[in-house]
Amino acid sequence: MSKNRATYSLTLSSPLGSLTVTATTAAVVKLDWGGRGAQKASWAADIDTPPEAGALLAEAARQLEVYFTDGRFRFDLPLEPAGTDFQRAVWDFMLAIPAGRTRSYGEAATAIGSGPVDSRAVGSACGANPIPVIIPCHRILAAGGDAGGYSGKGGLDTKRWLLRHEGAYVPSEQVSLF
Repeated sequence: MSKNRATYSLTLSSPLGSLTVTATTAAVVKLDWGGRGAQKASWAADIDTPPEAGALLAEAARQLEVYFTDGRFRFDLPLEPAGTDFQRAVWDFMLAIPAGRTRSYGEAATAIGSGPVDSRAVGSACGANPIPVIIPCHRILAAGGDAGGYSGKGGLDTKRWLLRHEGAYVPSEQVSLF
């Protein structure tokens, strides 16, 4: 993504609190967490938002609303997360994990060709994910099925909520490293 491209944002409510989606006229580039609280989704784009970005933001909001209604929903949005080649490979791996399923940090490392020894690097890429929920970093667990970590608002509670919402295995309260 070019650093000089204009971005536009839209904030909406979700069961996890407010979320702010940021996009260019071509792709979603970021999703930021707000506060927690069970609220009905509502949104409105900034008046200066070009029609292309407004339509993309409205579609992202619609898809997030459907996801929060049906955790098995699969997102279909153009995405342009800023990151290294390694991070983008990890995020592509996460995008291929179906809702309701999980994979381990080691499985991700092996799948992208870096070997299980790089599971900590996968954890770092998960933590750097600029588009959580849509790029489902919550579906990556530590070895043995423990939660591992989660950098999103609410930490592991949010990770467990998302997994439970999708009907996936939900790790215990015990936290382990990668």
